[in-house]
Amino acid sequence: MHDASPTPLATEAEPLSHGLKQRHLTMLGLGGVIGAGLFVGSGAGIAVAGPGIVLSYLIAGTIALLVMRMLGEMSAAMPASGSFSVHAERALGRWAGFSVGWLYWFLLVVVLAVEATAAAQIAHGWAPALPQWGWVLVFMVVFTLANLAAVKNFGEFEFWFAALKVGAIVLFLGLGTLAVFGLLPDTDPVALANLTGQGGFLPHGWEGVVSGVLAVVFAFGGLEVVTIAAAETADPARAVGRAVRSAVWRILFFYVGSMLVIVTLLPWTAQRAGLSPYVTVLDSIGVPRAGQIMEIVVFVALLSALNANLYGSSRMVFSLAERGEAPRGLLRVSGGGVPRRAVLASVAFGFVSVLLNLKWPDSVFLYMLNSVGAVLLFVWALIAISQLRLRRRIEREAPERLTALKMWAFPWLTWASLAAMAAVLVLMLTDEAARGQVLWSAGATAAVLLVAIVRERRARRV
Repeated sequence: MHDASPTPLATEAEPLSHGLKQRHLTMLGLGGVIGAGLFVGSGAGIAVAGPGIVLSYLIAGTIALLVMRMLGEMSAAMPASGSFSVHAERALGRWAGFSVGWLYWFLLVVVLAVEATAAAQIAHGWAPALPQWGWVLVFMVVFTLANLAAVKNFGEFEFWFAALKVGAIVLFLGLGTLAVFGLLPDTDPVALANLTGQGGFLPHGWEGVVSGVLAVVFAFGGLEVVTIAAAETADPARAVGRAVRSAVWRILFFYVGSMLVIVTLLPWTAQRAGLSPYVTVLDSIGVPRAGQIMEIVVFVALLSALNANLYGSSRMVFSLAERGEAPRGLLRVSGGGVPRRAVLASVAFGFVSVLLNLKWPDSVFLYMLNSVGAVLLFVWALIAISQLRLRRRIEREAPERLTALKMWAFPWLTWASLAAMAAVLVLMLTDEAARGQVLWSAGATAAVLLVAIVRERRARRV
């Protein structure tokens, strides 16, 4: 008979490899959320918030930072390849672990299709002899092979991908700051003219800042993979603690710092639709071939996200199989500690998603994409709820596990983050453009919850 009550805190040794090093995990944390959403998508946020986009990123980044701190605390205390899915099961019961695990897996394999297609569009522009679907096939095969091999290969791929993205951001911040102070050739100091002109710092008022939050909050998704990967390091508790501490502050600095440079250096009205704000700034300070440079950076960012999503989805479904929430056949692990069947299962659905995106981007795939549009917020909310429950249990049953990393101002900041996430969901419901995503995501979540409840009831009868 299966019990629906929260599972014990005891952790078991993972059968996976421990081939990831601290540098892999740290760089994965830094590069995990620096993607096309920042380099290209930030333009939409600037359009609705003006210079107030800095506040939008600060608010959204703070929510993500708090969620990662909570998740880091639980992962350092109880490392597991299923990360927050395992934590949810321990805190709330099997239904929670099943629901959040499958929702996150579905989110990753659907978003994977967007990334593969976008990267293929760029590559097809460079080499049109190979059709777009051919480039998708190349990327999927390459990264499937990389994920089927030793986990250290995934770590190396991500290390260098992330290093390029981080390097691009640091270089942009350096050049932009010099240009703001007029220290580059043919530039003059701009002071605060662009922050106070063109309608002021908040040209669309606080409503614009709120709209900016809705436009950028999902760009912070991806940090969660760090806690999944931590289980495959030699010292998971220490590794995840260091990675979370170093990553969240730097990412907040990269995001907010970039936006501050962009809106300080140029009037927010100077941004052009469909063009990366980074390209607009680099063009303005005379960097040659800025568009081509950023295209390469975006291309690498997309491949990096594709690689990380393949990895994260395979480990999540493997963890579900370990707990009897996915087919047991997915538990086969290679001699090198790689869950190859879990990788192939995730890649197979990834191929289906890509085909749907190429064939029906405005119908079938659009519905799938909308169905995961707000799932990240649901996942974050369950992380917060799990941390509220588990923190008390850890303090009571195994307080020594809290030495690696602790949530700030518990439980007040946990409750504050939950309130902020609820506010974002409510605001999305009032926003015509975002309402569909919330409703479709709520439908997908309800369907998964229904399956979880039915499974739990059947298990009780056994």
